[in-house]
Amino acid sequence: MRITYPVPAQTSSVFVVVTDRTPTDLSSIVPWRMGPSHRRAARDALGTPRLRLEAFRSTRSPWRRMDLSAEDLKRVRRARHHVVVTSNAPVEEQPEAAQVARAAARGIAEVYHGVLYDPLTGAAVYHCAECPGERRDFDLGDDWLGWRVSCADEEHACALGLGAAAAVGADAGEGCSCLVTTSRGLRRFGLPEIALTGLACAHSLCAATVLRAVADSLLADHFAWLSSGSRRQTETPPLCRAVSRRLRVAGIDYAVLSSGADEEGALLRVRLTPAAAARSCLKLGLPGGHGGNPHPHHTPGLLVA
Repeated sequence: MRITYPVPAQTSSVFVVVTDRTPTDLSSIVPWRMGPSHRRAARDALGTPRLRLEAFRSTRSPWRRMDLSAEDLKRVRRARHHVVVTSNAPVEEQPEAAQVARAAARGIAEVYHGVLYDPLTGAAVYHCAECPGERRDFDLGDDWLGWRVSCADEEHACALGLGAAAAVGADAGEGCSCLVTTSRGLRRFGLPEIALTGLACAHSLCAATVLRAVADSLLADHFAWLSSGSRRQTETPPLCRAVSRRLRVAGIDYAVLSSGADEEGALLRVRLTPAAAARSCLKLGLPGGHGGNPHPHHTPGLLVA
């Protein structure tokens, strides 16, 4: 069985550099003081929709209200200046278009001793003095993916809570299963965000690890499909791609996918298979109220071992 997801014709990326230094001449930085991997591509794209630079006084910046942690948001608002790097490009040009834009933002952050934020992932992208800058080869683990953690039932919070842990040796099936972990960052590459549901709240980091493995596999296949030119063969919008509901990772059936939607658009929901859960830090457990029936009609939740 297969499911489909919409593929946009264009995608966008935004990177915000916050600094106390006055950004005087950005054209002297981009592309000339960028890392060598993306310098030529930045030179060709600068001034087009693929790469635009804007500087704002912090008090007038449209990026004072980003979805960041409280500490990061305080830093954003206290900075004197914001330099915003935007990229709008055909989806076939990803991930290179996003890499070039972030490479430009890295160069600006380095020169002005600023902090680079990615509003889509909701996190800072820190500069490393010993690192080569933006890599030429794409790696999803290189700060391209964030995640949002929430409880499916905010009104009736679970007994464990996000800050508590189950007793050692406790039956995982007796814990909560209301954690929802949703990716942040995939849609800039034309792939819907993915959500892993039915997990115990006490182990959100484990859920993020599983989510990253699923995202890495899906995105690799998505990029291969884009580079094959299959998208251009679709005559009329909306453009869609069909994928198998069963996702294989490392030679095993890893997850079952289902389509859905959230407040930001398309969403792929993920449920681990029992075989994959047994190899990870999660295991399948029966939710409360199954009445002792070892084969309930509803899908078992994913509970932390």
